[in-house]
Amino acid sequence: QVQVQESGPGLVKPSQTLSLTCTVSNDSITSNYYYWSWVRQPPGKGLEWMGAIAYSGVTYYNPSLKSRTSISGDTSKNQFTLQLTSVTPEDTAVYYCAYDLWPGKGPYWGQGTQVTVST
Repeated sequence: QVQVQESGPGLVKPSQTLSLTCTVSNDSITSNYYYWSWVRQPPGKGLEWMGAIAYSGVTYYNPSLKSRTSISGDTSKNQFTLQLTSVTPEDTAVYYCAYDLWPGKGPYWGQGTQVTVST
């Protein structure tokens, strides 16, 4: 069973860049036909899909976050990363990495990591 695990700082200051890493176990991020996603949940709100990177390296972004979001893959470490620039306290959330396997399997979730944006 493929597993994903988030890692990164729990506290980021306003205007800085939030960087998170998702480590993938038991298969390669380039194996057909995986889609690797970042999703977040602000306190008291619903889930928000931020974007994804496909097994092919193609990326997809939520239009509302696209100008601040970058997702990339590192095949040497079997990881994919999220960068969110110019963060504000409204970016405080639990951040999850997840994956889908086309066709029709998933999403499967990591445990999530709390990120707080504060001075």
